[in-house]
Amino acid sequence: MGHPQPQSAGALASAVREGRRTAVAATEECLNRIESANGSLNVFREVYAERSLAAAHRIDGLVSKGFDPGALAGVPVALKDNIVTDWGSTTCGSRSLEHYRSPFTATAARKLIDAGAIIVGKTNCDEFAMGSSSESCAWGAVRNPWDPSRSPGGSSGGSAAAVAAGLTPVAVGSDTGGSVRQPASMCGVVGLKPSYGRVSRYGLVAYGSSLDQIGTLAGNVADAALMLQVMAGRDPHDSTSAADDLVDCVSGLETPVNNLRIGVPRQYLTDRNDPAVNQAVGSAIEVFKALDATIVDITLPMTDFGVATYYILATAEASSNLARFDGMRYGFRGKVKTRDLVEMYKYSRSEGFGPEVRRRIMLGTYVLSAGYYDAFYKKALQVRQLIKREFDAAFSQCHALIGPTAPTPAIKLNASAEPLSTYLADVYTVNTNLAGICGISVPGRFKESDGASLPIGVQLQGQAMDEATLLRIARMLEKATATSVAKPCPFHRPVTSP
Repeated sequence: MGHPQPQSAGALASAVREGRRTAVAATEECLNRIESANGSLNVFREVYAERSLAAAHRIDGLVSKGFDPGALAGVPVALKDNIVTDWGSTTCGSRSLEHYRSPFTATAARKLIDAGAIIVGKTNCDEFAMGSSSESCAWGAVRNPWDPSRSPGGSSGGSAAAVAAGLTPVAVGSDTGGSVRQPASMCGVVGLKPSYGRVSRYGLVAYGSSLDQIGTLAGNVADAALMLQVMAGRDPHDSTSAADDLVDCVSGLETPVNNLRIGVPRQYLTDRNDPAVNQAVGSAIEVFKALDATIVDITLPMTDFGVATYYILATAEASSNLARFDGMRYGFRGKVKTRDLVEMYKYSRSEGFGPEVRRRIMLGTYVLSAGYYDAFYKKALQVRQLIKREFDAAFSQCHALIGPTAPTPAIKLNASAEPLSTYLADVYTVNTNLAGICGISVPGRFKESDGASLPIGVQLQGQAMDEATLLRIARMLEKATATSVAKPCPFHRPVTSP
């Protein structure tokens, strides 16, 4: 017997609260979808079937007694495998944490649960979120639902693929340099990276602490806004979480921005991009013109310095953050019999970490070392300030910036053997994190390649702490292009019960 395609998170939550659907039925359908598709896509590291159904029964019980279970009542949610929970494992896609069990649950996950969401599983990701293709995961590469021979992007590729394939209506990822928005682009879903500090990082396993932010993958802008509304807020466990409250970004979502001004950075539309990417952005600009927006020419000369700056600062922070995974305090311990503590550290870290993580640790340690700190790390901090000032100047002229999310559609698996090529794939996303502003990728046009339709995302960037305006602008674009960009993902279809 077939199962209907999953509703949006907002529609499903409303139906559960009003008693028109049960959380149990929605969860069972979700679990059946995962079981049918996960073998092909390798999206989930763990699935919590028994726990999920128990939570669904509890929610239905609350509804039957007249209680409101919350804004996400009965909504199945997938968590990226670097967000801790006090059940199951949290491996960050690494053998070094294969058997790690967290004693606590991340604040963002706890808020989702308190709002009635059902955490159905943990999704695969690049090891310690270091990657742009979801291939460096110790548990195997994640596959793109649009074309399983291709990468879903990374590092939140599992979460993006879960939504694209219709396994869950929404998912949670993390974004340090584009790891929510880039896979959203390549999987044809919405990916929201909030401003730095908007969502608590307590319980997010750190990669680059000054850059990391928990974000959302969703099938539409409204669901992304709903997820942000639930997860955002000050957290005493995270001193970097913002004190100012999030403006309600759900109730005003359908209200267009008056006198809208959209900035087009000259450095974003170049011949380095796949022509289809430039066409997708060009089409989106024409949509905004038709909506009477003013298009503003913007220049961001520091764009091309972003990748180098990011891979100095992020790797330096990673080198520090991952020092704890030494086989003594945390993580995998090598089985080779060693003579002393230093040798034990060496073997444990060499065997526990994959090549990409080792590469970034070595680079980060190098730029922090005596004699190189001023030349690299200190200089990168200075460039970071220049990048932020550029964005501040740009936003004095416009409400949001538009451009590509990534320079290409999804690449073939095993095509990212050269690290530099994958690093450059983040050219349009890393500066968002360096500046601490918010960004969102929304589906644009498609490129037909090798018999497959490959999604292309359009990125909008907004001022720090102004997600409400950014989401309204994204909704204007989504609403105007909904028919023209709509295509069924091959995996987003009814499935048969196993």
